[in-house]
Amino acid sequence: MRLATFINNGQLSFGAIELNSNTVIDFNKLSPNLPNNMTEFISLGSDGMALAKKCLKAAEQNSRTKLSSVNLCSPVSPLVRDPFAVGRNYHEHAQEFHDSGFDATSGKNVVPNYPIIFTKATTSVTGPFDPIPASLDPTNSTDYEGELAVIIGIGGRGIKKEDAYDHVFGYTVSNDVTARKLQHQHKQWTIGKGLDGYCPMGPSILTSDEVKDPTKLHLQTWVNGELRQDAKVSDLIFDIPILIETISQGITLLPGDIILTGTPVGVGIGFDPPSFLKPGDIIKITIDPIGTIENEVV
Repeated sequence: MRLATFINNGQLSFGAIELNSNTVIDFNKLSPNLPNNMTEFISLGSDGMALAKKCLKAAEQNSRTKLSSVNLCSPVSPLVRDPFAVGRNYHEHAQEFHDSGFDATSGKNVVPNYPIIFTKATTSVTGPFDPIPASLDPTNSTDYEGELAVIIGIGGRGIKKEDAYDHVFGYTVSNDVTARKLQHQHKQWTIGKGLDGYCPMGPSILTSDEVKDPTKLHLQTWVNGELRQDAKVSDLIFDIPILIETISQGITLLPGDIILTGTPVGVGIGFDPPSFLKPGDIIKITIDPIGTIENEVV
């Protein structure tokens, strides 16, 4: 199932996207037993999915809206807290970042011994086609990072990696936009990566039952039509189960938590000189078969 949060006629709602008909089914019109938002729906777990599937079979035409007539938002709403994110989690990107001169944290180690976990502010999260406000970066060093984001379903603490996929609700596409000079100046990543609007996400959540093997997911990033990133999730240094185990060791994961898993080689700081984003640039990120986000820099 493809699930999305959207604005329709000025009202925030959520539901399922049917690609074959290019329509979205509004769950708020389907059944009074369904919650009012995506996060509450995720919290219902398998019971919510079963109810949604039952309602979809009986969906009336008045619950369907043309996909082109709604405004897609970040799929998880409301956010339960800041999204988690992972730094230097592809081998070639770890080398690229180390060699760039913008990494103030790695020391001599190119590949980290343990996952590097940080968070992005909730106000950084925006919709799949919203603009990236690079004007908020006073250093003019904004960069892109196409990433797979994991949405937690069943929460918990002390989750073992062999059980990790049982806790995944679904997957979506994200851009871990970064002000590189701010990231370097502050010797940590929160300020450079947490600016308002610096985490476009979407276009929908592809539920985990639709993704038989997440390691085969294929990520590609284009800047102004030029292919910059091209990798499979199997190239991750620390895979999804290890990330879930690491974070949940002492932090209780909650339904609706988001984990950005890291970006592959091909970001702007890998160029000589660095290729930072400028107003008017278009960044398109696709993860097949989840979908595509496309954002203009302003």
